Amino acid sequence: MSERNTVLRSLHDIGLAAWFGGSLMGAVGLNGAAKGHSDSWRDNARIASAGWAKWTPVSAVAIGAHLVGGSGLLAANASRVATQQGVAASTVAKTVLTGVALAATAYARMLGKKIELASSQDPQDAEEAAAAFDINKAERQLSYAQWLVPAVTGGLLVLNALHGEQQRPDQQAQGMWQRAHSLSPRMPGSDHWHHLRD
Repeated sequence: MSERNTVLRSLHDIGLAAWFGGSLMGAVGLNGAAKGHSDSWRDNARIASAGWAKWTPVSAVAIGAHLVGGSGLLAANASRVATQQGVAASTVAKTVLTGVALAATAYARMLGKKIELASSQDPQDAEEAAAAFDINKAERQLSYAQWLVPAVTGGLLVLNALHGEQQRPDQQAQGMWQRAHSLSPRMPGSDHWHHLRD
């Protein structure tokens, strides 16, 4: 009988929900509202930058909670990952997507800091930014990165749902049977498993 991991699962799920929801709201709501605020690019960029800067600490806490919860759940379910067919593959997929989401989040923040500098009310900062990088290119890349984060974290939510399905007792038993059969071909296959269920 499996033990409960309520705290770890809560950290994992709430952190991921905040990461996904905050990034989606920012890409849709915050950026959309900022663009329609003024005819001045600098004013609009300044508003969007201020909003994202306010969100960054909350996002960092959410990501940290998700990673702590995910690491704890991985340790708690290590035996299932090793013995249940399909769990290792979905775990690897989650790990890869988490890495992509972390990279996209960090890249978006780095680009956001550039736009923040370029839209500064301090003329010297704006001049330094214009000389240091292509502002239009940075803004375009920032938009892509900000949309990539909710896309990838949305994929993580789907894999999280798959993991939940894989934890159902019948799925665990079937997956472990299939894993054992793949390691020992002489054992009955999945057809035998379905026959037993019927």
